[in-house]
Amino acid sequence: MITVHHLETSRSQRVLWLLEELGLPYEIVRYKRDPKTRLAPPELKAIHPLGKSPVITDGGITVAESGAILEYLAETYGEQAGVALMPRPGTPEHRQCRFWMHYAEGSLMPWLVMKLVFKAIPTQPMPFFVRPVARGISGQVQAKLLDPNLATALEFMDKHLASHAWFSGDQLSLADFQMSFAVEAAMSRAANAASYPHLKAYRDRMVALPAYRRAVEKGGPVVMG
Repeated sequence: MITVHHLETSRSQRVLWLLEELGLPYEIVRYKRDPKTRLAPPELKAIHPLGKSPVITDGGITVAESGAILEYLAETYGEQAGVALMPRPGTPEHRQCRFWMHYAEGSLMPWLVMKLVFKAIPTQPMPFFVRPVARGISGQVQAKLLDPNLATALEFMDKHLASHAWFSGDQLSLADFQMSFAVEAAMSRAANAASYPHLKAYRDRMVALPAYRRAVEKGGPVVMG
């Protein structure tokens, strides 16, 4: 039995969606974030030394990192499930799939994480006389660094999705599972995210999928905001 060690509002939602898409039986072990730090609880270190989510166990195998988990599940169970999620090597679709699999965490998520952090800075406990300084620094970093880079990312994705139903082409692929959390976070955190019509339409298609809806029902909300 596959076990998903699932941290609330985290990247492990990608894994739940893929398991639902493959129709595989699995169980969920749930973990709550620390209410003050919003970090994963120490109990996750008993599953994997990094103490991060997602992590899955499959018999005696433990796999961490969402991209590695997605690839493991697709390679191990995709054929028997009759679901092809990796385009044929050498095709444009395969190159697109590989690009977006890396882009999600290598380029996009760092900006989204920093946006979440700097947005939260002014709300943290601090002396009242420090708060205006913190608010000013946070606002400048967002306006001069984070928002412009996020705008570039959203424009890039929106333009790509103007001519592609899914990230690798006309068919759902692993790239969509890997990009799903980043898309949800971008639509939640980026300024004027709804003004990117092709990205919004993509998200609407994604969240309408039965497997995606089942994953959200079982795993809870996808992002913190």
